[in-house]
Amino acid sequence: MTILAVRHITTYQYKQPVSFGEHWMMLRPRESLDQRVLDSKLEISPKPTDLRWTQDVFGNHVAVARFVGRAQALCFESTVRLDHFPTDIVDMEIENFTRTYPFTYGAEDMPDLAPFVGRQSSDGNHELDQWVRTFLCKGESTNTRALLVKLNRTIKETFTHVTRHEKGVQDPLLTLNLRRGSCRDLAVLMIEAVRSLGMAARFVSGYLHVRNDNDDRHAGGGNMHAWVQVYLPGPGWLDFDPASGIVGNRDLIRVAVVRVPCQAIPLHGTWTGFPSDYLGMTVEVKVTAADAEGANRPARTCSGMVL
Repeated sequence: MTILAVRHITTYQYKQPVSFGEHWMMLRPRESLDQRVLDSKLEISPKPTDLRWTQDVFGNHVAVARFVGRAQALCFESTVRLDHFPTDIVDMEIENFTRTYPFTYGAEDMPDLAPFVGRQSSDGNHELDQWVRTFLCKGESTNTRALLVKLNRTIKETFTHVTRHEKGVQDPLLTLNLRRGSCRDLAVLMIEAVRSLGMAARFVSGYLHVRNDNDDRHAGGGNMHAWVQVYLPGPGWLDFDPASGIVGNRDLIRVAVVRVPCQAIPLHGTWTGFPSDYLGMTVEVKVTAADAEGANRPARTCSGMVL
């Protein structure tokens, strides 16, 4: 067990006072068997007239704030402390019928998994299909666990992780041809590759704990992060992070799980003023950890969003 703490501050600056519409925040980690929120606090300045919590169709926590009045700055500060229980795919008992690929999900599961199996991008020339099939054993069945681990590791080792501040996600074929992308781009590439094999995959946004500043395996630490979950009967949804190479939930804090990335925007809302009034946004995320005895570990602080 590890105690992890997350401090996430987003500040919007304006040239003169503007008014604000509703703002939606998806910043609170999900409760699950391997992570449990101990306490959380959300501070907003100026103080909203109303703040309510709800859940989306995937069970993600969403806060909705409403405002009156005008201000030159709008700041959101989320602090969370949680129990985190690292798990590894080697410890997972996969059902016998899915241990080798190809396999077919049970008829009772398919209605619920179908939205996560359907492809989200076009591949008219079958470039992605051909690429992912190079990971299969020719003429025989392929170990499913090894297939997914190899796909995750290959993206980590042969693609370049870059910080890309533009909104949206690259088309998977562009990521495949460029051999580079942000964590969200690499995640979507792996999702499309897994779905092309008929397996269910979903997009995850959250935080990555960076244990050591010199450890480049943990690409994207210090910001919001994105990775993949693949559904295998037995253990259920398993985490794969092609940007850092992590398999399992080690150092990964889930905030939202969705079908497509646009459903997991951490913070968005509206404001009223002249377009020239907007001066910009800054984001600071700090993830720290202590073991059960409370010994602190180093963490990285960065500005800007990766998601």
